[in-house]
Amino acid sequence: MSMVLDRCADQDVLPETDAVEAMPKWRLVQGRMHLVVKFADFRRAASFVAKIGEMAEDADHHPEIDIRWNRVHLALSSHDVHGITCRDVRLGNAIVPLIKIFDGAIDAAPFSETQITIDTADVEAIRPFWAAVYGYRPLNDGDLVDPARTGPRIFFKPARVSPLERNRVHVDIFVPADQAEERVAAGLAAGGRVVDDAQAPSWWVLADAEGNEACICTWQPAPNASAPAPTDGSRIIPVS
Repeated sequence: MSMVLDRCADQDVLPETDAVEAMPKWRLVQGRMHLVVKFADFRRAASFVAKIGEMAEDADHHPEIDIRWNRVHLALSSHDVHGITCRDVRLGNAIVPLIKIFDGAIDAAPFSETQITIDTADVEAIRPFWAAVYGYRPLNDGDLVDPARTGPRIFFKPARVSPLERNRVHVDIFVPADQAEERVAAGLAAGGRVVDDAQAPSWWVLADAEGNEACICTWQPAPNASAPAPTDGSRIIPVS
């Protein structure tokens, strides 16, 4: 971790491999570092969150926090530069020791984030409709996001594919890299099939019994570096 911090400024976006190495207790999913913690009761969970609030105010850097009874889900990224920075590394690793102080434990149960992907020959023609029906706003890259950051991102993939040839709308399910193969196996055991696994472990294309598609996606690179990976909203640049 120290080598990563030594060579980057607060605004530098870390390569994904560096971010994962620098925050070993956290998991990278869809451009954000995630940590899920469980406590004995709501009181301890709330006290843990309150302490994080104090630290975040002191650092002027604020994680996204979701608390459900005794379970706290934290997500860290630097929204101003659309990636993981040393600000996230410092705050994230300062949070980890608090878990023991409040008698909590890291929850390794499966979790995921969903992205709706729409293949389209004319992004500009259909994006206003999806923004209107969801009440979303566009990002600079053209994706649509929930202003509250609780709903799935909508990604428009330029394509000239006949709707008779394949589904035009599918879901991308982003999971921690260590859970991807288990999630694929579960889908197959539940009656699904593999449509394409050439880009694993970056993503697998699965389909249900009627051909409806879902991609299991991770932050990991595809074997073919020139292949277009599903867009997860992160804009990663190397540290100089």
